[in-house]
Amino acid sequence: MSKEHSGVLRAWESTMRKTQAAKKRANNIFGITSMANVTNNDLEDDTDKGVSISGEAYFAEKILPNGDYYTGQWYDNFPDGQGKYLWTDGCMYLGEWHKGKTMGKGRFSWPSGASYEGEFKTGYMDGTGTYIGSNGDTYKGKWVMNMKHGHGILNYSNGDCYDGEWRRGLQEGHGKYQWQNKNYYIGEWKTGVIFGKGIFVWSNGNTYDGYWEDGMPKGNGTYQWPDGSFYVGNWSKDPDEQNGTYYPSESSLAANLEWDPTTVYNELAGCKICVGERVSIMPSQKRLATWYSSKGGDKPRRMSVDGRVSVGVERPLDKMSLWENDGNSNGLRQVKRDLDCELLGIPHNDANPKFNLGLPLKAPKLEKRQGETISKGHRNYELMLNLQLGIRHSVGRPAPATSFDLKASAFDPKDKIWTRFPREGSKYTPPHQSYEFKWKDYCPVVFRTLRKLFKVDPADYMISICGDNALRELSSPGKSGSFFYLTDDDRYMIKTMKKSEVKMFLRMLSAYYNHVRSFENTLVIKYYGLHCVKLPGTTQKKVRFIIMGNLLRSDYTIHRRFDLKGSSLGRITEKNEFETDNTTILKDLDLNFIFKLQKAWYQEFCW
Repeated sequence: MSKEHSGVLRAWESTMRKTQAAKKRANNIFGITSMANVTNNDLEDDTDKGVSISGEAYFAEKILPNGDYYTGQWYDNFPDGQGKYLWTDGCMYLGEWHKGKTMGKGRFSWPSGASYEGEFKTGYMDGTGTYIGSNGDTYKGKWVMNMKHGHGILNYSNGDCYDGEWRRGLQEGHGKYQWQNKNYYIGEWKTGVIFGKGIFVWSNGNTYDGYWEDGMPKGNGTYQWPDGSFYVGNWSKDPDEQNGTYYPSESSLAANLEWDPTTVYNELAGCKICVGERVSIMPSQKRLATWYSSKGGDKPRRMSVDGRVSVGVERPLDKMSLWENDGNSNGLRQVKRDLDCELLGIPHNDANPKFNLGLPLKAPKLEKRQGETISKGHRNYELMLNLQLGIRHSVGRPAPATSFDLKASAFDPKDKIWTRFPREGSKYTPPHQSYEFKWKDYCPVVFRTLRKLFKVDPADYMISICGDNALRELSSPGKSGSFFYLTDDDRYMIKTMKKSEVKMFLRMLSAYYNHVRSFENTLVIKYYGLHCVKLPGTTQKKVRFIIMGNLLRSDYTIHRRFDLKGSSLGRITEKNEFETDNTTILKDLDLNFIFKLQKAWYQEFCW
């Protein structure tokens, strides 16, 4: 036997040993698994289907190229029916599949010991199901797209329990929370905290019935003792805002006129709401290993459980020089194809062109980026430097901690801070290479609080806007004549504003703040700062601009962009199909899509 063929034989024997070891490991793991409605017998009954018949489902057992293992029903090169899938990191799904996606009833388990058993929809935990965390937390109830949504009961590992409504993974609506010490609350919730009207009952029989805000009594309320005595009044953490009256009962020996309502706040401080365990990785984020579909020609695809496709997957044996060139290249290529087919669990058929494993994978086409990069020599390069210096100073400036309850004076248009930036630097500003300029912050306390409300990390905010990467300038697609600047990571947009627009915005700021605070999931655009740069020279030109979140930032490729105003008058783009690309701003009458939302999302969107 030649050296080449002996090398091929050794490689083949090594591959078969690894395959058999992987099967044995998978069988050992699956052998101890059980689940209601989906049993091992359900899968074994299908083994008599044998090999694939075109257009029919059959039973398959596959060791996939990256070491993942699947056993179960198979149709058109995808799991379809009952099946088990084990990922190499220890995650496992056992249940129903449809065209490569988890769909129907199933059980997903994590290597940490956590598990979910219930309904799935296109890869997501969706429907009714039970999640048991690795720490012992147990939730049984409704899910929508991996999040608790609807009615559900969560028994915490520390003995606490919540029974009520959920929205987007947090308690919201009406619900009852009972602590291990037998204290309990029944009433309204908002984004995971007690908020609204409700009653709190202590284990000693004392009760508070009234209004709440951020987990504490706020507004009108009544505190009552078991003997019938009660205190009625306005409640607040701020002693200056507290006022009320104590009414003794007929059976009480003496009036407790000296009783201080702040004792209630001290008692409630010890009643913490459990956060619960966070899921490390969602089932919809688990990707399936590479196999080849009969649809789509010769292109290998990598499918995720939720149906997304990615490319650039490295196949096994690709880097082995054993297959490159020798005297009998056709024979070695055949052996390589046979080994790849053995790993993938597909028939060895030279006449079948769809299993051509030697085709190169194509990288995805890069999306065209919007705007013109502002580099040295650009007409607005100095303005960009001023802007970045000013924002770094504003965000990094020390400031006292503030609550979300802002005073009216914070919204006063006269509440602004001017800072001078000399080139040589000053006590408060660093030296810089640009010309001297002045910087103004409008309502700094309000915008600092807005960034806190929107959960923006100050360091990330500064890195996005003031980092090493330059901004990109976009000429306005609208009629305002404003200029837009986009950060390199696409997170933030900076828009220039006229003086009249700034005045109007400041008049609206208080109403805007109250709105975004009341509606956490509002679709209104998020604003993070309002500033002004005063340029040097005789004209003393002022450039005012606002920083806002970029609504069009997405991890997905954006193929079409629309500016929708809810009007049909002049709302059409004067460009033909061949003149538009993925950066063209289309209008209302260009929109020819129908959007479908899940019922719960639809109702929340309308609300």
